[in-house]
Amino acid sequence: MKSIYFLFFVLWINPAWAGQTLIDLTHPFNEKTIYWPTNKGFTLHKVYAGSSARGYFYAGNTYDAPEHGGTHMDAPYHFNEHGWTVEKIPVEHLTGEACVIKVFEKNEIAAQDITDWEKLNGPLMPDCIVLFYTGWDKKWSDKKAYMGSDKAGDTEHLSFPGLSKEAAQYLASKKIKGVGLDTASLDPGMSHEFWAHRILLGANIYGLENLTGLEKLPARGVKLIVAPMKIEGGTGAPVRVLAWIKDD
Repeated sequence: MKSIYFLFFVLWINPAWAGQTLIDLTHPFNEKTIYWPTNKGFTLHKVYAGSSARGYFYAGNTYDAPEHGGTHMDAPYHFNEHGWTVEKIPVEHLTGEACVIKVFEKNEIAAQDITDWEKLNGPLMPDCIVLFYTGWDKKWSDKKAYMGSDKAGDTEHLSFPGLSKEAAQYLASKKIKGVGLDTASLDPGMSHEFWAHRILLGANIYGLENLTGLEKLPARGVKLIVAPMKIEGGTGAPVRVLAWIKDD
């Protein structure tokens, strides 16, 4: 984690970043944060907030949360027995250019959506992190609209966009660092085989789920930092995702 903090510091003081805007692509974590139907949500326990015995203010909390929920990372080990756990993902894979592909009104993102983007914007390179903007994050405040069902344990009526098997295979062939969406899963809501997870994580390509604010990003020219909680042995982790874009 010290490496991430150092990277933040270097980028912050580097004059080359002058004239650029920082954008947070992360939903806040609170009691309304959306998790998979089979998981409990986020709970913040207030331990103390007030004056200490010596007269100064002090506050402290504890929290409970699954690895997967809210804006979070899927480590390759989540669906890959031999894949990286969260703390083993190389730091250099947590930074790179974000290639932003906008796909609307589709249940499945197809490989052709990616190749059509490449025709306009150039090929995906191995150092990039591919983000798909579907606009689904606008439904975040309504769990039923966002997930397709707001019933605990109901995984049979989920409905949201995700990657097709062919799209995942194409992305894996590009040997990119990571893939993110502004939906609840790399796979479409109706998926039971989880091909996108199996293919991408199987190639040691991590996933980012429940992103927000992708509409603010151009197709290329975005610098991205992915900062997950460094959970040893973690199959996933809450993540803060930050993007820099040049000011007009």
